[in-house]
Amino acid sequence: MRILVIEDDLDAAGYITKALKEAGHLADHAPDGLEGYALASEGNYDVLVVDRMLPKLDGLSVIRSLREQKIDTPVLILSALGQVDDRVKGLRAGGDDYLAKPYAFSELLARVEALARRRAGPTGEATSYRVGDLELDRLSHNVTRAGEEIVLQPREFRLLEYLMRNAGQVVTRTMLLENVWDYHFDPQTNVIDVHVSRLRSKIDKGHATPLIHTVRGAGYMIRDGAR
Repeated sequence: MRILVIEDDLDAAGYITKALKEAGHLADHAPDGLEGYALASEGNYDVLVVDRMLPKLDGLSVIRSLREQKIDTPVLILSALGQVDDRVKGLRAGGDDYLAKPYAFSELLARVEALARRRAGPTGEATSYRVGDLELDRLSHNVTRAGEEIVLQPREFRLLEYLMRNAGQVVTRTMLLENVWDYHFDPQTNVIDVHVSRLRSKIDKGHATPLIHTVRGAGYMIRDGAR
């Protein structure tokens, strides 16, 4: 996805854009409302993340102006104002979702991705996956095994989602680099092995039947049963 972050707090903006890029997305930054409006007006973004309190042009005015121009890019509003009336004003101004500060980046990422999916509309792609007693919900970002919730970091979630989407099939390192890390080259690191190991410790530890398997010389596979 291509995401525009309109935020005047440079530290916060730097943190968000860096984390979005690490999650495999493209992220641009605008430090004030006028620049943000100008960039968003081009209509080339999948989601806008807009701080409510901005210099030159406040966040709600940015959103209203975009909607007046018939620009329907989904907007996630960030604000320190978290009361019901504040959220209502943000949504009525044309925002699609509202996240009060302070927030966890994992929640911001989940909301941004949900907005992008909502805009894309039905594609026939499943919104949830199940392998044995392991379940993953793409919309809520909820993962459970045998009914117990499993907390995953954003990259771990994307890794598990990709494995489950291809359940029963060998997933190569190249496939993981391109689809989970958005790398189109081999970084010559053990980043995949480290993440798969962490994921195994959360998914398989304490269960009699492992689901994540190493296919020697080929890659990885997630399947029900140890065959």
